[in-house]
Amino acid sequence: MLAELKGLNEECGVFGIWGHPDAAKLTYYGLHSLQHRGQEGAGIVVSNGEKLRIVKGEGLVNEVFGNGQLEQLEGNAAIGHVRYATAGGGGIQNVQPLLFHSQVGGLAIAHNGNLVNANDLKHQLENQGSIFQTSSDTEVLAHLTRKSGYTKIKDRVKNALTMLKGAYAFLIMTEKKMIVALDPNGLRPLSLGRLGDAWIVASETCAFDIIGAKFERDVEPGELLVINDEGIQSERFSLMANRAMCSMEYIYFSRPDSSINGINVHTARKKLGKQLALEAPIDADIVTGVPDSSISAAIGYAEESGIPYELGLIKNRYVGRTFIQPSQSLREQGVKMKLSPVRGVVEGKRVVMVDDSIVRGTTSRRIVKMLRDAGALEVHVCISSPPIKNPCFYGIDTSTHEELIASSHSVEEMRELIGADTLTFLSPEGLVKAIGRPYEGESRGQCMACFTGKYPTEIFPDTVLPHEKVLT
Repeated sequence: MLAELKGLNEECGVFGIWGHPDAAKLTYYGLHSLQHRGQEGAGIVVSNGEKLRIVKGEGLVNEVFGNGQLEQLEGNAAIGHVRYATAGGGGIQNVQPLLFHSQVGGLAIAHNGNLVNANDLKHQLENQGSIFQTSSDTEVLAHLTRKSGYTKIKDRVKNALTMLKGAYAFLIMTEKKMIVALDPNGLRPLSLGRLGDAWIVASETCAFDIIGAKFERDVEPGELLVINDEGIQSERFSLMANRAMCSMEYIYFSRPDSSINGINVHTARKKLGKQLALEAPIDADIVTGVPDSSISAAIGYAEESGIPYELGLIKNRYVGRTFIQPSQSLREQGVKMKLSPVRGVVEGKRVVMVDDSIVRGTTSRRIVKMLRDAGALEVHVCISSPPIKNPCFYGIDTSTHEELIASSHSVEEMRELIGADTLTFLSPEGLVKAIGRPYEGESRGQCMACFTGKYPTEIFPDTVLPHEKVLT
């Protein structure tokens, strides 16, 4: 479903490169391929071996770097970031990478994820004299690194990382090296690639394709990489905990042409749709998917069920990033501007509408109504994930139960609210089976917390709002 309509957004995407004369330009292209992970801000820090320089701003990648700003960034190493504001909120001060200067040199940090003990650490650091310049949880790492008693930056970072809990894929850069770290559970995707002699790191493998880089391998949970002009070194800063890759990366967030831990996202989504058809057989005339992330699942549903797939919903590619919605009537118009039913396809038909998830339910209700207004005789909504009943504290902007319709409503109640003839969700077991990750355990190395309430890390009391009860 359209992320800007339904309100399910992830925090960001990261990209880094070391050892290429066009580092800033390649980072720009890499960030452009990761734009779906965040549309509220973007930034690039580059190193020329002597100093770090930064350009960042609010808006899309081509807006931030559209007026010659890349020409200011000369060097053979860079890290970049695209942001959707969750922890810490918006504002230019929270746009990453964050860049810090001191007498011993510069330090730039780009972060994908969310630290569940950030507030606790901030209180400790402030009591020790630290002054925070942003409201982002990412800044915690900079202060912990600075206060570490070790001499080498690698050891400072390793020591700081042992104090963090939650989801994090970090790119950390000084004038002389880039350090890469993934949390012990591997909650967020992070991959390593090569372009000639240059090393590339990115949230998704699609960023390698756009610049012609070759995928080398995934960064392992609890792994620390140090990249400099002498090459690359790998070591561990933590023992690997239970693998817990965010299931929503496969279901919704990642691009279909990306691969996560060796599994192509489009293929995984097709299998989700096939499994959904097995669990929810419907007597209907056509299958359609809600653009863009649900198309693969809809194709899978159609293939397994034998019901023809049709393009019943069209996404308008030319609607801007935001839409002013001061009234309910304009909110409805905003949905219609971004998504349109194809009357000639759905009129007089019994329609299976496949979508990836239901968060608040408001957009599902509007889309069902649009299909009925276009002449659909029946609308059967099939969701290629289980009901999202629990908040995410790892970088997705659903941090309270009140935001989630499935937290307080049964499937039948949700069906009535969205106006569908039937409503079916994929089972948690079907989700794990369809994606087919090759790891041991009930969840096969997936984080299922938003569906089951079983969180892979400790959740700190001040991670959630005071009225929220944490499910464990």
